[in-house]
Amino acid sequence: MTRVTQGQSEQEGNILRRVKRGGNLKLVSVVLSLLRVISYECCPGYEKIPGEKGCPAALPLVNIYNTLGVVGASTTQMYSERAELRPEIEGPGSFTFFAPSNEAWAALPTELLDALVSNVNIELLNALHYHMVDRRLTSEELKHGASFSSMYQDLHVHIHHYSNGVVTVNCARLIKPDQHATNGIVHVVDRVITAISNTVNTLLEVDDDLETLRTAMAAAGLSTMLEGEGQYTVFAPTNEAFDKIPKETLNRILGDPVALRDLLNYHILKHMQCAESIVSGTPMETLQGSVLEVGCEGDQMTLNGRAVVTKRDQLGTNGVVHYISELLIPDSAKVLLELAEGSAVATATQLFVEAGLTPHLTGSEPLTMLAPLDAAFTGSDTTMTPDMRTLMTNHLLRTQLSSKSLYHGQELETLGGVKLRVFVYRNNLCIENACIAAHDKMGRYATMFTVGKVLTPPTGTVMDVLKADDRFSVLVGAVQTAGLTELLNQQGALTFFAPTNEAFGALPPPDRSRLLRDPQQLSSVLRLHLGEGLLVSGGVSSHTRMKPLQGERLELGVRNYTVYVNRVPVAAADLMATNGVVHAVNTIIKPMPPKVDREQSDGPADPASSRGDSRSFRNDDLFRKVLSSHSSRAMKQ
Repeated sequence: MTRVTQGQSEQEGNILRRVKRGGNLKLVSVVLSLLRVISYECCPGYEKIPGEKGCPAALPLVNIYNTLGVVGASTTQMYSERAELRPEIEGPGSFTFFAPSNEAWAALPTELLDALVSNVNIELLNALHYHMVDRRLTSEELKHGASFSSMYQDLHVHIHHYSNGVVTVNCARLIKPDQHATNGIVHVVDRVITAISNTVNTLLEVDDDLETLRTAMAAAGLSTMLEGEGQYTVFAPTNEAFDKIPKETLNRILGDPVALRDLLNYHILKHMQCAESIVSGTPMETLQGSVLEVGCEGDQMTLNGRAVVTKRDQLGTNGVVHYISELLIPDSAKVLLELAEGSAVATATQLFVEAGLTPHLTGSEPLTMLAPLDAAFTGSDTTMTPDMRTLMTNHLLRTQLSSKSLYHGQELETLGGVKLRVFVYRNNLCIENACIAAHDKMGRYATMFTVGKVLTPPTGTVMDVLKADDRFSVLVGAVQTAGLTELLNQQGALTFFAPTNEAFGALPPPDRSRLLRDPQQLSSVLRLHLGEGLLVSGGVSSHTRMKPLQGERLELGVRNYTVYVNRVPVAAADLMATNGVVHAVNTIIKPMPPKVDREQSDGPADPASSRGDSRSFRNDDLFRKVLSSHSSRAMKQ
């Protein structure tokens, strides 16, 4: 039997990295095959025969003492002789020896090693006996969760298996299992293991560096749980970790039984997780219910991507303790202001504070904050004015919500008394024009919804919105001429792709003049711009279709964050009204051809194929002329 090992020099590694940056995967493969150094060595118990491949010759089994010398555990062999254990592991019997590798002994702190080899070798003998079980146990018999009495005072060693294939004994990883001997079996492990006699709770009680944690555990009633049966992992914040938290925040949590219990349970996993089992970032559920991402960075164990673990694998009979240098505060123990801190909503947070809303953000009111992303304020004036103060007040809802409980048509009331509507689309969940852009952050009393836009509460009917905006002065007159004023003022849900003055100005003057004087033709044109139902920009996906009040369909799409309707870009979106929404367009919208490729709806028109379809208006000669003129202008461009 042979074992293959692969190596690569530093120079070869540098060459390979340069080739990889070039992106030629075939060349990478060739270079790999040229650079890889493959060496063969015989597995323990086998040797080479000249002229034959591999290591076909099986050597006779030897006793455990001699086996230690050939499996990379010669230091254990040396200490076995010094502790006068050699006669026992050379003699008759059937043992299992979890033998620390040479590197494991070298990694042991000097003071600990000195303590083991002093005292007439009694401590060393006891330590080695703790690595032994008085019967042969193959790796197949080392089942997950199993415990076996060691040969030191019958104290147990504990076996754990992990989903990545790692097997540990007392958190020491088996690196060379099943090394057979005449009188037993050797499993080489990567560390020296120590006897376990205390529960996890006792470990916390005896360390003065965990005094604050110990007091908090007792106050939350968790000490009894950590004293009982189970297999827990505790990420134990040191006194220094608690001291890093602002005193006001810490006192609030310590004085709130619900928040305190959530805080502490967030530091406890439901299963035992040794450091050796961590090979990459893995989400693990805590007793609090949310997850921690446990990973590694080099030789450092990380939590949520931060290397905060200062001491690992302090074993108890019912779990393991890892010391950490930072307190982990779950969202469920935070107030609104704390939820916002550290998120991508710094601008909104500052505006809430400047608006004098801090008491609401730090109190115990049941609220929901609509927090726009920082990017939502790009290009906006964020000076605190009375209007800005009112706007920020309307970003706070009067109840604590979960996005999962929202439904289409639901009405929500803000602290400012404004009613907001909920819109549920296939691709988004929106409150007015502000669509939810991230998972909820559920705090102690309140929730934070991160939204992609600054909220614009409705300010009146669709007609009111048009009258209040100078860009639509021509359209307002056209609506009145077409007799659509009542429609745009009455209750309902309309989406108006509203032509601006620029859109009307793009028409040839004679055609524009005739159109604006003809109520029937104006009504036909404008009804094509009115969609049934209320659709904000966040509800538009790559292929969205609306039914207009006149005509077959409106095809909508999104490209480069711009909404297109029948190939016309929306110049300004989401002007919210009580009975609908207005989207400004700088071009008169034309009907789509009957068999248009739907993908063309989300981008500019192809001049060669931009002829409008006016068959829906066969008797509307003027409308056909408008479209024809519009098409000719596009082709000239």
